[in-house]
Amino acid sequence: MKLLKPFFLVTDVGFILYWIATYFYLIPKNVAFKDYDNPMIIAWNWSFFPLDILISITGLYSLYLCRRNHPTWESMALISLVLTFCSGLQAIAFWAFIKDFDFTWWLFNLYLMIYPLFFMKILFKNKLSQTGKLLRHSFKQL
Repeated sequence: MKLLKPFFLVTDVGFILYWIATYFYLIPKNVAFKDYDNPMIIAWNWSFFPLDILISITGLYSLYLCRRNHPTWESMALISLVLTFCSGLQAIAFWAFIKDFDFTWWLFNLYLMIYPLFFMKILFKNKLSQTGKLLRHSFKQL
């Protein structure tokens, strides 16, 4: 799970920086997504703010817990990964429905959809293995 840390740092810090840049209008219009100044698109974009910040909080908190060897770090990481996937999926779905295929914004959001899948698979396997061990131990006690 050493590889998870850089992905979390890039993603979680990236979300925080993106929202700071968005709040202060620091993203140049020539690199912004289509209709970036349309009030409905602005509202759509800001609707991701709570989700993206929650992703950053859970991801960074899971790194903190991992550093402290706290056993709940994996559960917090899993929550962050699932939410990250959902954030990317929602953006990709929206742009697909409106037939807007801007390569740069699709790339960012496909990253949000794809990278979590690899780590979710590992975390699910770990959780299933731990659950199996716990169940076997419980049955032995009976």
